[in-house]
Amino acid sequence: MKKVRELKKWIELYNEVKSAAEELQLSYDYMREEIVSEEEVDEAYRKALHLVEELEFRNMLREEADQMCCVLKINSGAGGTESQDWASMLMRMYQRWAESNGYKVTIANYQEGDEAGIKSVTMNIEGDYAYGYLKSENGVHRLVRVSPYNAQGKRMTSFASVFVTPLVDDTIEVKVDPAAISWDTFRSGGAGGQNVNKVESGVRLRYQFKDPYTGEEEEILIENTETRDQPKNRENAMRQLRSILYDKELKHRMAEQAKVEAGKKKIEWGSQIRSYVFDDRRVKDHRTNYQTSDVAGVMDGKIDDFIKAYLMEFAGEESAEK
Repeated sequence: MKKVRELKKWIELYNEVKSAAEELQLSYDYMREEIVSEEEVDEAYRKALHLVEELEFRNMLREEADQMCCVLKINSGAGGTESQDWASMLMRMYQRWAESNGYKVTIANYQEGDEAGIKSVTMNIEGDYAYGYLKSENGVHRLVRVSPYNAQGKRMTSFASVFVTPLVDDTIEVKVDPAAISWDTFRSGGAGGQNVNKVESGVRLRYQFKDPYTGEEEEILIENTETRDQPKNRENAMRQLRSILYDKELKHRMAEQAKVEAGKKKIEWGSQIRSYVFDDRRVKDHRTNYQTSDVAGVMDGKIDDFIKAYLMEFAGEESAEK
């Protein structure tokens, strides 16, 4: 049924474009007969062009993982309070973006900063194509501003990293070795709540992962304090583990494909991708060179143009090479 709904949506979008193109042709013919004005033809053209661009944009999201929900994690970089404040600003930006696009956001784990901001946060963003859109946000985000936390009023640079992975559901098969799992429980922190610091509802999952391709071993650590129900938090932690394992497999496939396709332009995960320069009123993406002076709008979640620029440049190249 999920596949049927997906195909039905593509048919509906195609029919919208087809109808708009026919209306444009009809308007042009009517204008030549002086039945409609040139302004009405221009309006029909703008409508058709918008629908074609939207369909082309959606066509950039054709990978299996693109249509999934996602887990978005933000970590503050070195720099203490300034970078922790920057991490909280990014958190708000993505929450605003999700709300304006009809996505559901839940906080899976939240660690407050020492004086302000946050040390890290893990958010589940649920809705169609959440991963496809937000995968462009993977990497290091740089802030340049006159810091309110600096007594001398100096211009400071702060960093925060953003990691986005697909949030897999029960239809995706991911192999989890039960023998490699260990659990700890702890008391949830935070403001309010009668059971805070009384009931050990928080869970910590440790998974001893061995890469099936390289043999390298690492410990995957996941903490979940999303609810006051420990079994529910365990379930959520397992879901995040499956998402991480799925993402590792996905990255392996991408790496293998990149080896075969000579000359393919690589996007390095975890590299500095975007600079937010508040004093100069400029936000620039270093991968696409797209930039805007609407700093306030961007921090309020208006990042669609950055996402679109990334997908149109890099997802388009991948589709052409395939």
